[in-house]
Amino acid sequence: MRILGIDPGFERLGIAVLEKVPSAKGYGVPKEQVIFSECFKTSSKLDFAERLQLLGEEVKRVIKKYKPEVLAIETLFLNTNQKTAMRVAEVRGVVIYESIKAGMKILEVSPPQIKMATTGYGRADKKQIQRMVYMLVNIDKNKTPPRTGQASDDELDAIAIALTGFAHLSPKSFVL
Repeated sequence: MRILGIDPGFERLGIAVLEKVPSAKGYGVPKEQVIFSECFKTSSKLDFAERLQLLGEEVKRVIKKYKPEVLAIETLFLNTNQKTAMRVAEVRGVVIYESIKAGMKILEVSPPQIKMATTGYGRADKKQIQRMVYMLVNIDKNKTPPRTGQASDDELDAIAIALTGFAHLSPKSFVL
């Protein structure tokens, strides 16, 4: 099974596709593997409608190429900036629309659910989540930004969201 994890944003969209694969020796618990991840960026010089279109096209491209069955997307976190929250809500709408068009199941996960699924602690901080993501999945070091040697925060968040999707789906979903 493949899950598309999305960390929604209109400037930076975290995207990850994870798959459950059999353990290396052919027995034991299947493990999640990152098939694709990126931080897709749009320019602030573009109109918001153009940014939405680019985000939708990128999500559609990823869905077409990697064929995930489930979208795991973070629920909207309301902060003090209502304009930003509204824009992120619109991005979520575009992502959910493209996923539904592709026949995918939609799973919305909250920040506490993501924290619990990745760290076992519902009040974990961002650094704890990111450390656990590196421990839980293999991330290709060749694709990471050369100056840091690590994936972007948005990519790691998308991976954590996809991991949460796996944690919330029925074990029957993982027939390999």
